[in-house]
Amino acid sequence: MSYGYLQMKKMGGDLDIIIKKYKQGKREDLIPLLQEIQEANGYISEEAIVKAGSFLGLSTTKIYGLATFYDRFRFIPAGRIQIKICRGTSCFLNGSQEVINKLKEEIGVAPGLTTRNGNFSYEIVSCMGGCHNGPLLLVNGEFHTHIKPEEIPELIKKLKYVIDND
Repeated sequence: MSYGYLQMKKMGGDLDIIIKKYKQGKREDLIPLLQEIQEANGYISEEAIVKAGSFLGLSTTKIYGLATFYDRFRFIPAGRIQIKICRGTSCFLNGSQEVINKLKEEIGVAPGLTTRNGNFSYEIVSCMGGCHNGPLLLVNGEFHTHIKPEEIPELIKKLKYVIDND
């Protein structure tokens, strides 16, 4: 298995440059603006919410309320290794909960959080569209199919090795 996909782009999009691409006060630009900020930085910071609110004429409460409605927005930085695990019906019936439990045990954080060293984060998603291959794991954009809980320690070990030798 190749782990070349672990090369993540460097985060750090300049908020001011991103925001200036949009028209001031145009509230319908909020979601595309937040998406672009997250794409550039990996998450939406408090500073980004304040700047976007000021630019669009929206309160930070309104922006945060809208952004938390959508489960695709992150408010904490993601790890270098981003893992998604499917908990759709088919994956669940094929053991995804046991995989989730093992992942939590191996990484040491709850879903939606990032390890202290910034190396790993994972989230549970409702469906990845590969029901006949479940449980599915997506690691930085690369699918792993028919995952079993006993495979998780070795996968995490290999991912740590790649991080340590990067």
